[in-house]
Amino acid sequence: MVRSAVLMAIVSVLCAGCSKPADPPAAAAPATPAPQPAASDSPGRVEGTAPAPTGGATVVVVLEPKIAREFAPQTDKPVMDQVGQSFGPEVLLVRTGQPVEFRNSDDTLHNVHVDFDERREPAFNVAIPTGGSYTYSFKHDGFYRVGCDIHPAMAAMIYSTASPYATLAEPDGRFAFDGVPQGAWTITVFAAGKRLQRDVEVRGGVASVTLE
Repeated sequence: MVRSAVLMAIVSVLCAGCSKPADPPAAAAPATPAPQPAASDSPGRVEGTAPAPTGGATVVVVLEPKIAREFAPQTDKPVMDQVGQSFGPEVLLVRTGQPVEFRNSDDTLHNVHVDFDERREPAFNVAIPTGGSYTYSFKHDGFYRVGCDIHPAMAAMIYSTASPYATLAEPDGRFAFDGVPQGAWTITVFAAGKRLQRDVEVRGGVASVTLE
């Protein structure tokens, strides 16, 4: 009995020094979902068909943003030359506010007389000797008539736009613009004295449009 009592006392002392059982491990927090990648902002392509040019006419196609945006300046200066008592090219597309060079590669004196068609007002009128040139930046979007007062048969047209996306339609009316930033745009077609417009949304990839 005495021995049993002593054993019980030893066990009681040992248990008194024991620590409490460890708490069960906390449940792991749910994993945070990985952030979804942002929608692609890669540029797209706009292609379409305008009324086919007839009788040698030229169809001008312009793509402009519906919300104003800044564009990088032009990398190449457009040039209109005078050779063989003719302006070349007959239709020149330029950027508003960007320099354009007018040359005289002919063997005779010419002048370049340019009027802003919409307002029926002169833009400039300068004489250019053989081998000479003149640089000008157009101030307004729109068509400009080009002539030579010395040689009245000489004539050409300039279209100026703030947008870098302007082109002449192919003989079958097709046109295309590459590297167009995503967003809402308006396509304007000038054909046979008519002005046609259509809105287009660029979301990357190819956006197609037909103007009739």
